[in-house]
Amino acid sequence: MIKRKILKNGMTVVFKERKNEVVSVAFAVRFGGANELAEHKGIAHYIEHMLYKGTPTRNSKQISTEIEKNGGELNGFTSEQVTAFWCKMPSKHIDVALEVLSDMVKNPLFDEGELEKERFVIFEEMKMYKDNPRMHVFEKIKSLMYSGDFAIPIIGTEKSMMSNSQERIRDFFKRVYTPENMILVVTGDVNFDKICKFAEENFVKKEKRKINEPVVEPCNKSEIEKRKAIDQANLIFAYHTPKTDDNKYYAAEVLNVLMAGGMSSRLFSEIREKRNLAYAIKGFVEAEKNYSYSGIYVGTMPENVEKVKKLILEEFGKVVEGLDSDELESVKEQIIGNHLISQEDSHNVLLELLMEEIKGDASRAGKFVEKIKEVKLEDVKELARRVGSVGSGGRENNYSFFALVPE
Repeated sequence: MIKRKILKNGMTVVFKERKNEVVSVAFAVRFGGANELAEHKGIAHYIEHMLYKGTPTRNSKQISTEIEKNGGELNGFTSEQVTAFWCKMPSKHIDVALEVLSDMVKNPLFDEGELEKERFVIFEEMKMYKDNPRMHVFEKIKSLMYSGDFAIPIIGTEKSMMSNSQERIRDFFKRVYTPENMILVVTGDVNFDKICKFAEENFVKKEKRKINEPVVEPCNKSEIEKRKAIDQANLIFAYHTPKTDDNKYYAAEVLNVLMAGGMSSRLFSEIREKRNLAYAIKGFVEAEKNYSYSGIYVGTMPENVEKVKKLILEEFGKVVEGLDSDELESVKEQIIGNHLISQEDSHNVLLELLMEEIKGDASRAGKFVEKIKEVKLEDVKELARRVGSVGSGGRENNYSFFALVPE
C-alpha cells in the first residue's frame, strides 16, 4: 500500500513498504529543465551537481563515504520537471540515508572555486552527448518536437551556463529548495511515522517563492545532420502522445511496445529480422506532467535511412488496418510482465512513485497494471492513425524525424 502525507512544513512524503533488507530514499524538488528560461537553462542540473560538493559539516568525500561504506549507492538526476537525489542501502542504515541526503539538500556550500570547476565538468558532459551519435540523436529530437525555451536541452548551452553565476545559483536554490516544493520518497521495511517525524523536525517551513511554470509548445520538424568520422546513420522517428493525466496515455505505452519493444516487436521483425537493415531498434516513451512523446531509434547504413523511415510509416498503417484483440492482449501481457519484474528492485519502485507524484498523484503508481489492462483496441489504432496520416496540404506533419548521417 502506498502512503502519502503532506507535512506541516509543506513537504510531501510518499512511502511504500517492502519486506526486504534494502531501503531506497530520495529527496526531490519539483523543478527541472522545463521550469527554466533560455537565459538560465541548465541551472537545475548545475545545482544538482553542486549538492554533492559539500556542506558545512561534510566535504564531498565524506558525503559519498558515509553512504558507500555502509553498503549504499548514491546518485541523482535532473529531468524536465524534477531534480532528485537518491540512495539505496541496507534498511538498518535508514538514518544514515536520511541524514546525509537531507544535509545535501539543505546546506550546500556553493563554493565559488568548486562552482567554476564544475562548470567546466558540465562543458565536458555536453561534449560527451554531442560526440556520442546515439546520445546526440536522443537529445536532438526534442528540439524538433517543441519550440521555445522547452526545446533547449536540460544541460543548457555554453552561453547559458557561462551566465549562471554563484549569485544566481544561490538565488535559485533559495527559491526552489523549500519544503513546500520538496518530496521525500522512501521504499523499504522502515517506519513511515519515523520518516515523517524526521522530515518535520529537520525542515523548517519557508515562505513560498514563485517558480516558472513550464511552457510547452509542441511542433513537428525534421532534420538530417551530416558528420565526419562516423560510419553508421543514427535516426529517431518520434510523435506526440496523450499527456499522462489522460487515460489514453496508456495506449501510447502499448503502441510503443507493439512497435519496438523487444525482439518480438513489429519493427524489430520487419527491419532487422526480415530485411537485415539494422542491428539496434529501440522504442521509448518520454513523459512527465506537461508533455509526452514516443519514439523509435534505429541504427542503420546511410543509404537505408529513407527506406527505414518508409517502413516505420508503413508499419503504423498496418497497425491501423490489422491490429486485432489477440495481438493487443499479448502486448499488454508483455508490458505487465516487464513491469512486475522491474518491481523487484526497490529503486525502480521509488522512481515510479516519484514520477507519478510529479505527474500529479503517487497513488497512480499502483494502478499501472489496471490502466494497461483497460487500453482499448481503437485507442491504439487511433494513435497509430494520427502518426501515419498526412497533414493539410499533403505535408507529413504528425511526427518529427532526425537522422545523423556520415558526411
